[in-house]
Amino acid sequence: MRIPNHIGVIPDGNRRWAVKQGLGKEQGYGPGLDPGLQLFKLCKELGVKELTYYGFTTDNTKRPAVQTKAFTAACIDAVKMLSKEDASLLVVGNSSSPMFPKELLPFTKRKQFGKGGMRVNFLVNYGWEWDLGNANDLTTNNRNTIISYLKSSDITRVDLIIRWGGRRRLSGFLPVQSVYSDFYIIDDYWPDFNPSQFYEAIEWYDKQDITLGG
Repeated sequence: MRIPNHIGVIPDGNRRWAVKQGLGKEQGYGPGLDPGLQLFKLCKELGVKELTYYGFTTDNTKRPAVQTKAFTAACIDAVKMLSKEDASLLVVGNSSSPMFPKELLPFTKRKQFGKGGMRVNFLVNYGWEWDLGNANDLTTNNRNTIISYLKSSDITRVDLIIRWGGRRRLSGFLPVQSVYSDFYIIDDYWPDFNPSQFYEAIEWYDKQDITLGG
């Protein structure tokens, strides 16, 4: 079976899950922590080389303060959980903004944890316009040159993006690295993660005709 080198994850549906459970919307983020760790371990077992999680965007910070506080705390906890695993970890986002959690500043430079291994990226207070800021002035069509000007330049091209929660959109997820990504949608909400969903996505990817435009 063909395994994607780099998988991007959009863990959506937390608020809708919470409402379905009769909870406040802000209570949907904590239950997404364990699924994130499960997914990391599954990717590692399959030999995936790089994994990128979508934490929260600069647009998400416009939500009510109680929700903003909750998803920020969940991202902090998620990164700390991953730092206890064997991984090469990087947090990417607008760290000069007051909305960026100061607890994650030490992770904005890639660090090896444990024995190192799979590259893991976590997008926190990430915005596609922020990411493309330095590249907007370029007139060259050289792809490598453009990537080097991205603030997310240490993140490689994404082969497969898996989105939970049923939405059919990228929501600004790494617009340059995802230009040739295959996109798999799971209707279940992220807190209802099940390994079978992931394996079905991998089986689907294996059947795709990957040409990268050629």
